Amino acid sequence: MTGKKNQSVTPLKLGDDAARWSDRYFLKTKDAVAKFGDKRVTYAIFMRRPVIFAPRLAVDWLEAVSKERGVAFDIELNYSEGSWAGAGEPLMYLSGSFVHLVDLETLVLQKIGPACVAAYNAYTMCMDLPNVAFLAMDGRHCAGTEMAEIMAYAASVGSEAAKRQVGATGFVGNATDATAHYFGQKRGLGTMPHGLIGYAGSTLRAAEMLYETYPDDPLAVLVDYYGKETTDSLAVAERFPELVEKGMLSVRIDTHGGRFAEGLDPQASYAVLERHVPLAVRRYRNEAELRYLVGTGVSAAAIFNLREKLDAAGFQKVKIVASSGFNVHKCKVMADVKAPIDVIGTGSYLPEKWSETYATADIVSYDGVAAIKLGREFLLKRD
Repeated sequence: MTGKKNQSVTPLKLGDDAARWSDRYFLKTKDAVAKFGDKRVTYAIFMRRPVIFAPRLAVDWLEAVSKERGVAFDIELNYSEGSWAGAGEPLMYLSGSFVHLVDLETLVLQKIGPACVAAYNAYTMCMDLPNVAFLAMDGRHCAGTEMAEIMAYAASVGSEAAKRQVGATGFVGNATDATAHYFGQKRGLGTMPHGLIGYAGSTLRAAEMLYETYPDDPLAVLVDYYGKETTDSLAVAERFPELVEKGMLSVRIDTHGGRFAEGLDPQASYAVLERHVPLAVRRYRNEAELRYLVGTGVSAAAIFNLREKLDAAGFQKVKIVASSGFNVHKCKVMADVKAPIDVIGTGSYLPEKWSETYATADIVSYDGVAAIKLGREFLLKRD
């Protein structure tokens, strides 16, 4: 496997603790096999949809369990980390004692399926927008810290795959210190929360507070709190001309879907696109695509409009960070119209259809003799 080594294996559900989280029928099988005689088995693990292979967390966990139990597991990866794998293709073969593997199946699959699908989504976004930097802002959308680690790791794998294939900028960091190492960072990255602006009483004052607290860091300012995306962006740029000149000032637009960005409505949004990408709305568009182009929230029109106003005021070096609902589909639309985005903050590489993340394992041999349930013969090892 390639990429940055995981700095630690989460000390959760190792050894005997696996019994508390494993499906009960696996535990009953473990007892039965221990009573009637152990066998060496081989599991094939696969998924029902194409994915980007992201096995490292599962492999690290299996190695930690095998060490704790004092047994050996043979792990045969059929793809390298970050490789595309087709639906139904065996991703890996896992061999060892049936007694020591049967109670691990549930937990191994939890660490493989979501990671592979999230890596695929991150890869797709980076491929569609190769010149845009991404920030992984998934933490608040995760169901606990274990999932947060899986998602951060997955984003890094998908990002690295896109970098290798097309030289994409990819994911340059994420929100939390705990998983920053997956992106080659010592700390999490980010802009500012809306709460700081409410506390400060104005967008400009919040920017000043953050700058005074961290004077050596690049300054990224959220500009939608008061619904004055353009006005507050210009005010901040005028206040920090030295940061603008150094390319160290960014404005983040995170307008929620309940309103248009400052100065826009449907007619004005169409007019903005007509100035910059006149063919964008003349082709067939479904309802979702039109919303991404000229609707409420962070639309392509809103981004073009903000860039237009900044440039007209002489602030060409101010970067635009876009967030709010940037999933695979929204990124495709932004790529299609070449929206002038410098950075995207997203947690939307998370699988939107959780049912797609279900990995499956089937035993394909017992003591070296091939055997599998009818209909799954495609999982057998090929000579």
